[in-house]
Amino acid sequence: MVHKLTGAVALGAALMLSTSAFAQDKRVVTWNADYDPIPLAAAEALIADFEAANPEIDVVLTNFDHEAYKNAIRNFLTADPPDLANWYAANRMRPFVEAGLFADISDVWANNGLMDSLASSVLSSTIDGKQYAVPYTYYQWGIYYNRDAYKAAGVDVPGPEGVTWDQFLANCEKFKAANIDCVTTGSSALWPVAGIFDYVSMRTNGYQFHSDLAAGKVSWTSPEVAAVFDNLGKLQPYVTANHAAIDWQDAAALLVQGKAANYVMGNFAVGVFKEGGMTNDNLGFMVFPEITAGIARAEEAPTDTIHLTSGAKNPEDAKTFLAYVASAEAQSKWNAAVGQLPTNKNATVDPADPFLTAGFQALSTATGGIAQFWDRDADAEYAKVGMEGFQQFLVQPEQRDAILERLEAARTRLYPQ
Repeated sequence: MVHKLTGAVALGAALMLSTSAFAQDKRVVTWNADYDPIPLAAAEALIADFEAANPEIDVVLTNFDHEAYKNAIRNFLTADPPDLANWYAANRMRPFVEAGLFADISDVWANNGLMDSLASSVLSSTIDGKQYAVPYTYYQWGIYYNRDAYKAAGVDVPGPEGVTWDQFLANCEKFKAANIDCVTTGSSALWPVAGIFDYVSMRTNGYQFHSDLAAGKVSWTSPEVAAVFDNLGKLQPYVTANHAAIDWQDAAALLVQGKAANYVMGNFAVGVFKEGGMTNDNLGFMVFPEITAGIARAEEAPTDTIHLTSGAKNPEDAKTFLAYVASAEAQSKWNAAVGQLPTNKNATVDPADPFLTAGFQALSTATGGIAQFWDRDADAEYAKVGMEGFQQFLVQPEQRDAILERLEAARTRLYPQ
């Protein structure tokens, strides 16, 4: 059963629905979500399959539009919570965990072997040693590259395993000599530069340090942050010079045209590349290079999650549904419908799609953790000032000290020590 709610009336309607008892013989699990039409249809199919296997349980999904959901979630979690609620992993779920609004579901993980099957998402689902989320879909970031640009510059085309950091920088010199941007991005909207920063940060110091940095726990004047900017500075001369004046689609056009060789971007851009004329023959994908040897590889993969609420009226059946959502079978079907990647490493993806296949391999073997992207891992105001700093550094690296001082001032203001 699905209820669809939008706009300002959504919260009040949701509260009436959640308290109406749904007079029927079946046990009810209530679930609040914010799906667009395609994932909503996938969720409806998921519910139908679960109810067929569990005929004594009725899962009632109340669907909001995105903005209504963001505005309503804290209110309905406090006033009259559903059993389950959609949200996001890692630091984005932390405020709800710390407020006692999301429940500990470590038993669901332990009883269903999720530490193994969802291994890549353990860190992003865990706070203080306990699991509070079931991740069911994500999409990879990494480096998309133009094979034709590599050939034009006389550079060996990498495979999915990528290249070393030293090789990547050496290749950048060759691209520069060929008048090809080694790395492109379009940062007029700020967020694309966060993808570059996040990877350099994780490859320099690892997932946990990066997560702590996004959470305001690390000083921007620390030696570890200095090392990140040292490495970012090595890349800066090879990034599209006017990136601050263009958007991400403009940068995609540079990759399509062979004016740029590499693009640090999410898998959602593949459609844009192909609309521009690229094919599987000249579009490639590789993981971001290792920088500090021995650091477990972490990846950027914004992850959608479902949470048991602390006020759940039917927690046991809700946990049964969460276990089903975590299964390889359910995740294979849901993600095939929406064109994203399952978090369960035993799930399957379309073997005919080389980018989904490469992304699934990269994420399923990322033992170092899964980051959620800077503007999800950091609070909104902190995320914005951070991205402004990353953008400025990639334009004006000589302003590094002033940028770090500004970021540190924001940290101490937003996170009083």
